[in-house]
Amino acid sequence: MFRRRKPKSYQQIAQDFVYPRGGWARAGRYLLHRLRRLPDPPERIGRGVAAGIYASFTPLFGAHFLAAAALGWAVGGNILAALLGTSLGNPLTFPFIAVISVGLGRWLMGVPGEVSPQAVIGEITHATVELWRSFASLVGPGPAEWAGLGEFWGTIFLPYFLGGALIGLPAAAVGYYLTVPVVRAYQRRRLTRAVARARREAAAREAAAAARGNERH
Repeated sequence: MFRRRKPKSYQQIAQDFVYPRGGWARAGRYLLHRLRRLPDPPERIGRGVAAGIYASFTPLFGAHFLAAAALGWAVGGNILAALLGTSLGNPLTFPFIAVISVGLGRWLMGVPGEVSPQAVIGEITHATVELWRSFASLVGPGPAEWAGLGEFWGTIFLPYFLGGALIGLPAAAVGYYLTVPVVRAYQRRRLTRAVARARREAAAREAAAAARGNERH
C-alpha cells in the first residue's frame, strides 16, 4: 500500500543518487532529522556516525554499508546511525576523498604515479569491471582478467586503504563530537516537551475530576 504508483526508472534512481530531487541541503536536513530521532543515547549514536564516516574513507566501494555496520557493532554504536554516516561518501565527496587518500597512501608507500580525480576514479572503474568479468569467467565462457588487478592492488587499493584509514580517523572524530551535542540537545528538548505535555494532561484530568465532583454536590 506504500509503494509508488509509478516505480522509479533506473535513470531516475541514478539521478537521485548523483543529485537528490530536493537538493543536497534538503537531504542533509533529512539526515540530521533522522539522526536526532534515533532512540539511543547520544554517545552510542555518535559512535555509529563515526563508524559510518570512517567506512566512507575505505576503498570498499559497494560494501560501505557492510563495513559501516561491522564497525558500528565493533565500537558499540547505533547500526542505523552507522549506515546514515556513510552518506558522507557521495558523488560530490568521493573524488576528493579518493585523490587525498591515494595521494597520501602513495607518498607513505613511495609509490609513484598520477593522482587526479580522473586517473583514480578511472582506475577504480576499470578494476571493478575487470573484477566482475573475472568472476563471471568462472561460470561463463569469458576470459579472466586477473593480471591487471594485481597492479591496481599495489598502486590504487593499498594506497587508498592506507591513506583513507589515516584521514578517516580525524573525520570520524569530528563526526562524533558534532553529533553527540546535537542529539543530546534534541533529546533533552523532546523530554522537556513530553514532561510538559504530561503535566498539562494530568492537570486537565484533575480539573475534569474536580468539575465532576462539584456537579455531584
